[in-house]
This record gives sequence, C-alpha cells and structure tokens, in this order.
Amino acid sequence: MDVSIASAPAQASPRTHEVLQPLRQTLPLVISSPHSGSNYPPQFLAASRLDPLMLRRSEDSFVDEIFACAPDIGAPLLRALFPRAFVDPNREPYELDPTMFDAPLPDFANTRSPRVAAGLGTIAKVVASGAEIYRKKLPLSEALERIRTHYYPYHRSLNDLVEETRRRFGYCILLDCHSMPSSAGGPDGGSHKHRVDFVLGDCHGTACARPVLEAATGTLSRAGFRVSRNKPYSGGFVTRHYGRPEEGVHALQIEINRALYMDEARIRRRPGLRKLAAFAPLLLQALAAVPPEALLPE
Repeated sequence: MDVSIASAPAQASPRTHEVLQPLRQTLPLVISSPHSGSNYPPQFLAASRLDPLMLRRSEDSFVDEIFACAPDIGAPLLRALFPRAFVDPNREPYELDPTMFDAPLPDFANTRSPRVAAGLGTIAKVVASGAEIYRKKLPLSEALERIRTHYYPYHRSLNDLVEETRRRFGYCILLDCHSMPSSAGGPDGGSHKHRVDFVLGDCHGTACARPVLEAATGTLSRAGFRVSRNKPYSGGFVTRHYGRPEEGVHALQIEINRALYMDEARIRRRPGLRKLAAFAPLLLQALAAVPPEALLPE
C-alpha cells in the first residue's frame, strides 16, 4: 500500500482543520499549527480514562491565536481543529504501537520509531504527562479511520499551500508552530532568569537555508527573548518531510515556552498571549524579508 501523503485517497470529516487565507498572498510563507486543536469527539472522551483537562495538556494550546495575524499580513494559516491526543499530524502516517489495538497492524506501519516507544505515535498511547489515554484496546479500524479522515486531509491542505506558494514566489518558507512545557525551557521550571523562551528547529541544518534560521533567531533575540537552536527540539515530521531547501521549500519549527503566555495547569490564556500575538507580525515579516537568492532552488 502506498502511504505517501500526496497520493493517499482521503476525504475530510466536517471541520477537521481550517485554512485561513489572505485576500491576496503577498508573503512567501505558510504557517502551520498542527497541535492547537481542541475539538474532542464525544466517543473519544468516552473511551478515555482521563478527564478533559488531562487530555488538553497534550495540546499546543492557543498557538494558532499567536499567529492569527498571518492572513492579515499576506500569508495563509493552517490549523488543526482536532486534538493531538486524537491523531497527531506531526508524525509519519502510521507510527503505531501494536499493543494498543485489537488486531495486527498492517505491514507498512512503523512500530519501532522513538515516538512510538515514548507512547506518542500517530495515535498516541499517552498524554504529555505520561498517563495512558485509553481504558482498553482500540479497534484498529477506528485508528485507520482517524488517519484517513483527519491526518491525510490536514497534510493534503498543507502540501497544497506549500506548492501553491512555491509556484507563486519560486520558493516557500514553512513555519511549523508549537509550544513546549515550561519545564523544557530550563531546569528551574521556567523562571525568567534561566528560561529558554523559544526553540528553533531546522533538523540540524537540513530543513531550511541558514538565512531563515538566522532571521528568526535575530528577530527573537533583539526583542529580548532567549533562543535555543535544535535543542531540545530539532524538528518533527512536518519539518523533516516538507523541508527540501534544494527544491526551494524551507521548513522551520518554532517552539514557544508556555510560561510566556498561558496557565499550564488550567489551560488558560495569560496577558503574555496578546504580547506574543502583537510580536508575531515582526517575526513573519523578518522571515519574508530573507533575500530570495538565498532561498530559490539550486
């Protein structure tokens, strides 16, 4: 079976994701927010042994709001509406744990990836805290249906946006947007003195041209943020899969420390969210200002 994103037939269920388009695309950017969805299907909640708040701690909550400016300044924004705990579009299509399901997995499933070992495959076994999600084994047919109706349509939209941007401008910069627990930003749990505010991942130089990483790093650093590169996050599936600098597609993952903008325990916005949303246009415009000669395919 061909499991490539471009060729797999799939139809989206209603409202699995949104593409927020500008009136006219004027920037060579695509913004992706694959983990900010919070529409939890009732049958999923019923199958889970966890309460909704515990499930939500796997989200990159409100990241789509931080980058909501994108259509207004000339770039499309793609955001998942389904939650990461339901199906994770920042994984290969079939990174699956065989112990989770009521039937043997297809031969093409990747059962040995580090993500699967951690319980965080395409269909996650655990939430970010490590607590197991499900009361009992899932029907394999249900898992495959989630991938067909949610995962593939998200990637079809993302692929279309990237290709249309590349046709329009000759190249595309894809910014894949995430958040990280404050504990990942430093050993002190995220206090300002030692906190890493942003982690930029370019898969150790393979997913985008160096000027893209430098533009993001410089813009964030000049604004007073502490920035790390590729540590502890170098880029997930989206960054690895779409980042093809030699073909004019430059993918950069950005992780935002949640202590900057939200109450992690209660999943609530804090005033810092408005400040980040006001700063986001500067970051996007800095990326768009990278000279085309550095980004056009070889």
